[in-house]
Amino acid sequence: MDKPFGGAQNRRDFFKKAGNALAAAYLGGLETKAAATPQKQGVSFPRYRGFNLLEKFGEWGPRAKFEEEDFEIMTEWGFDFARIPMSYWRWASKDDWFKIDEEVIKDIDEVVALGKKYKIHINLNLHRIPGYCINDRKKEPVDLYEDTPENMQKALDGAVFHWKMFAKRYKSIPNSQLSFDLINEPPETKDEIPHVRVITALVKGIREEDPNRLIVSDGKDVGRTPVFGLAHLDIVQSAHCYDPLTISCYKAEWIKQEWLESSKVPTWPLKADNGTVWDKAYLKTKIIDPWMPLVRMGVPVHVGEFGCYNKTPHDAALGWMKDALSLWKQAGWGYAMWNLKGAIGVLDSERTDVKYENYKGHKLDRKMLELMKEY
Repeated sequence: MDKPFGGAQNRRDFFKKAGNALAAAYLGGLETKAAATPQKQGVSFPRYRGFNLLEKFGEWGPRAKFEEEDFEIMTEWGFDFARIPMSYWRWASKDDWFKIDEEVIKDIDEVVALGKKYKIHINLNLHRIPGYCINDRKKEPVDLYEDTPENMQKALDGAVFHWKMFAKRYKSIPNSQLSFDLINEPPETKDEIPHVRVITALVKGIREEDPNRLIVSDGKDVGRTPVFGLAHLDIVQSAHCYDPLTISCYKAEWIKQEWLESSKVPTWPLKADNGTVWDKAYLKTKIIDPWMPLVRMGVPVHVGEFGCYNKTPHDAALGWMKDALSLWKQAGWGYAMWNLKGAIGVLDSERTDVKYENYKGHKLDRKMLELMKEY
């Protein structure tokens, strides 16, 4: 998610191709082809459904603590999953990755405890990890994926350090209550080699502290593409869904018009300017079919992010959402909307074409909520 609402990915802000040859050379020719029969140790991931909670997301704003009200609301509605995207800048500095602010980490202890209290699975995610973030990537002192071998290793050492810290800290928490989602929206890369290298090292570090921790890895190419070279690691993979951009990011201030599939006010189904018709059948080819070979290998899939910005006409947003949700239900995948409260959430989204219901002092988009509950 990009920063204005945690919203659409700035797909033009990735470093492309330049570091791939370097990464491949550094890996010494690492093979990343999918194993025909991956090691299976019984990893499973229930069809969790819920929301992302953003108190530790991004580098801006004062220290924010998680709100118990969010858990009360999610439980009342029947949801059981909270993804927690976090920036390591909240408890450490880009200038010193290894000096930890223990008081901020206690806030994360609290969200883990809230999950236990309300029977909501907590999925901790590093949205900004040493050496990489989908937002403002260049602000990291070195790059985790595309840099000199020495700098990539330096970033990887920092990234492993942070996940080992959490693994050791939460070793006593059962997998039914807690999982780790390693890196939010890895970059577009020519092949899997850089990402497989990074994720393999992170998994190894976590399992040195907690051999049985349930681990999730976002697909590469900002969550769009499954990573077959990780199939043997006994982890879950996470898909993110913001396609088509015309639906998810209509009139978003950080999106350029030429990035959108259509220049017209979006409807669903959507007819793109190139003549492609985005409907349920075409959506399936984009958000389901690429992942099915991975599923057949025994790898669970979950949708860690999806949603529509509040400028998208409500009918179009709901139409797209219904088709996406039904496809995920048919596949047996759970999901997490980016916001509970905010510009793409079901509460306080500030849409101008919705008649809101007053709910505990918040403005509730009842139609959107009921659609999510249905699927």
